[in-house]
Amino acid sequence: MIGFFRFVLVVLLLIAVAMTSAIVTMHLAIHGAEVQIPDLKGMAVADAGQKAAGLGLTLQVENHLYSADVPAGRVANQSPAPGTLVRRGWRVWLTESLGPQKLAIPDVKGRDQRFATIAIRRAGFQMGVVAEMPWPGAPPGAVIAQSPEPSASGVESPTMNLLIASPVEAPAQGGVVMPGGLVMPNLEGQVFTAAALTLTRMGLHLAPVKEQDMHVASPAVGQMAPIYPPGTVVGQAPAAGSRVDGATAIQLTVAK
Repeated sequence: MIGFFRFVLVVLLLIAVAMTSAIVTMHLAIHGAEVQIPDLKGMAVADAGQKAAGLGLTLQVENHLYSADVPAGRVANQSPAPGTLVRRGWRVWLTESLGPQKLAIPDVKGRDQRFATIAIRRAGFQMGVVAEMPWPGAPPGAVIAQSPEPSASGVESPTMNLLIASPVEAPAQGGVVMPGGLVMPNLEGQVFTAAALTLTRMGLHLAPVKEQDMHVASPAVGQMAPIYPPGTVVGQAPAAGSRVDGATAIQLTVAK
């Protein structure tokens, strides 16, 4: 009987040792495969790749931007952030700096979309978002707005967004406007192109834009109005928060 109990005790001891060994092995396997994301900002992309490879990570340049602070060819931003704990083989996304903005932004307003696209690419820019909206007085396919503006400085992204005129459709006779609608967003302070793209995506349409010289005294308040950059939305009707729908003509006032 004593021998039997000793046998059982030895078996239980061996099982405990095996389970402990398995737990320790799994712990080492899991945590041994984890690494901390290094800080790659400011490093040359090639050097960042070597450092990441040494930790078992892979790099992917996801985006480019202009930067007055980070020299061209170096890492301007990264994701995940430095210090993040990940498994080996994880991919780190980089934004590579193009250095300070040196390219002159072409003025393509009024030009046909095809010729505008050629001019943009020849200037060294990439095509960004292209949206269409009805625009009285502009031939279909013509550029009615662009972002960034030709006079813009401190541009970060090497992409240009265009707003293209589409044919103006005559209002349907006897049409019924569905109830409900949308809430008018606050567009003041935005670049006109971005504001127009927002309205287009909401299914709204613009009335002809008003321009206002923001460098003169405002007779309503008797003092100098704030100076806005050209092309900035300084007024809107209906006001932000109003209920609007596809039949509402949105009037924007833009600084000139």
